Amino acid sequence: MAQDLRQRTKKFALRIIRLYSSLPSSSTVAQVIGKQVLRSGTSVGAHYREAFRSRSNAEFISKIETGLQELEETVYWLELLIESNLVSEAKLKSLLIEASELTAIFITSVKKVKQKQTKK
Repeated sequence: MAQDLRQRTKKFALRIIRLYSSLPSSSTVAQVIGKQVLRSGTSVGAHYREAFRSRSNAEFISKIETGLQELEETVYWLELLIESNLVSEAKLKSLLIEASELTAIFITSVKKVKQKQTKK
């Protein structure tokens, strides 16, 4: 599962990179929003990897929760790209679904660790 999630978050980042590369360079708005989504979308996997190597449950939770914040921010920027008509909703639908699924996985991971802590 952990290795799968490492690959999954990396694939998500690569898709974000391809999205950014496809944005019109002549549009200042597209470039500004694109850089935001590039930063937040590619950091999700980095935070997961940091969590994977954490030294404590508290550190794990902190890193995963930071990844959750980055996922939420990524969704925000993707929504802005759609609602400003810079990118079609159809083009970003699968990225939004993946962000939602990753969010659910991260939330579940945090809940499980917190439950284990309260049982001790």
